[in-house]
Amino acid sequence: MISENNNQTPGLLDRILCFRRRGAPQGDYNPDEHGLLVEAEVPSAYEELDRYWVTRGLALVVIARNTETNQAEYLLFEPVLSDFEYELLERLFADLRDVLILDDHDMASDRRAVLARKIQGLLEEYGLALPDASVFRLRYYLERNFLGWSRIDALMRDPGIEDISCDGTKIPLFLYHRRHQNIRTRIRFDAPALNSLAITLAQRSGKHVSIGSPLVDATLPDGSRLQLSFGDEVTPRGTSFTIRKFRETPFTPVELIESNTFDIDQIVYFWMAIENNKSLLFVGGTASGKTTSLNAVALFIPPLSKIVSIEDTREITLYHENWVASVTRDTVAEGTGTTIITMFELLKAAMRQRPEYILVGEVRGSEAQTLFQAMNTGHTTFSTMHASDVDATIHRLESEPLNVPRNMLQALDVISVQALTHRGRDQVRRCREIVELAGIDPLTGNLQVNTVFEYDPVADTFSYSGRSRIFTEIMEYRGWSRSQLEEELRVRRTVLLAMHEQGIRDYRAVARIIQAWTVQRDRVLASLDDLGELIR
Repeated sequence: MISENNNQTPGLLDRILCFRRRGAPQGDYNPDEHGLLVEAEVPSAYEELDRYWVTRGLALVVIARNTETNQAEYLLFEPVLSDFEYELLERLFADLRDVLILDDHDMASDRRAVLARKIQGLLEEYGLALPDASVFRLRYYLERNFLGWSRIDALMRDPGIEDISCDGTKIPLFLYHRRHQNIRTRIRFDAPALNSLAITLAQRSGKHVSIGSPLVDATLPDGSRLQLSFGDEVTPRGTSFTIRKFRETPFTPVELIESNTFDIDQIVYFWMAIENNKSLLFVGGTASGKTTSLNAVALFIPPLSKIVSIEDTREITLYHENWVASVTRDTVAEGTGTTIITMFELLKAAMRQRPEYILVGEVRGSEAQTLFQAMNTGHTTFSTMHASDVDATIHRLESEPLNVPRNMLQALDVISVQALTHRGRDQVRRCREIVELAGIDPLTGNLQVNTVFEYDPVADTFSYSGRSRIFTEIMEYRGWSRSQLEEELRVRRTVLLAMHEQGIRDYRAVARIIQAWTVQRDRVLASLDDLGELIR
């Protein structure tokens, strides 16, 4: 019983004895049944711009402009605890760490259900029953701290946030919001809380972090990308981290068309190129959508083709069964005798697996030579690279530390240049140009390029140059006339438009339709009025 515990919170027992026993809440919290547990009181110094629920009834976000600084801020509202509830929360948190030793039965159970049962068990042991609203408020914070990400849990679950940046101790967290761009929060950590969160982030990513090994690059369980610097030796302002969030479901070609990152003709171009084993390189600056585009167009890979992906941290998600996903190992525990596994070594291993498509998350080192050797030996490869344009891409490929010989660059077929740009006050992602490598000029020794598509920033549209080496090679290989090629492009545009008009955007549904096209083209064409028949 609580009275037998010498670590009891002072004054808590007296307040517990004031409560009469009630039954436990029936089921989970339901805002329609139990009412909202959060009310937003925006401070008078703020002008509200936007509001939305992250978790209805429990976590509310208000985007408001601070009238003193004239800057937008991210205000997070969570349930407010009374003094008694706060003391009880502290006591429950301490005691739950002792009782949350899961047996085999608990390991197979839903973690939220197990935690709720343990909480109720402790309340009964204390001889205490609370109003349902109080129990739900306590559950929210205990679930957030034990199963979630502590004070940043709501940020992690907010689909509007792309990046979460912590710059150090007692410094506000900064976010990159899909709608409001760069924005600050009122959330900040003292040193012990920040270090504890950093250790949790690293451990749940399967990594070790310490003062002796303070830098971590990892992938969180939900697929988000983590960069972490522990302590104040590397980052003098204290522990820092950046979390690049990725959607639970990757973008599809249909969504890229709807966001105008590409137009439908460009997506059809990628479809034809990938189906005919052309190698692609997506280049651009940070957060320009390179990996997103690679992941989306990879849905055009034929369904039974063998794919090997190689990454530093997991970002690629494919709807293909015949797919080997591999990641590097760059941190090794001392004294274990294990070795570091680099992208170069993974790429060499991939070459022995007879892949038809090789996807490399990002080219940045000596693995570039092996990648281009793979292209020159007939393997179709997709990759990304940081570069501002085609000239910068070629220069970087030929320079240290990539050192790809110019004659090997000819094996690359297509370069897609992407950028994060502005449309009015909004930041948007656009494909600036799609360029084909057309060989080496025998007189000058320079690489010849052909711009297939180009972006017009004034009209926010894309234009086709009317010439494509890829299309010419496909016509020659398949024995098509120009009219047959144009009919093929028209039909594929029709399929993509049908998915758009029927609201088919989920990557699993889009992948199944594209795969059905590969094996049962006539069935897809017969179902254009209702493509949902193919995925039911």
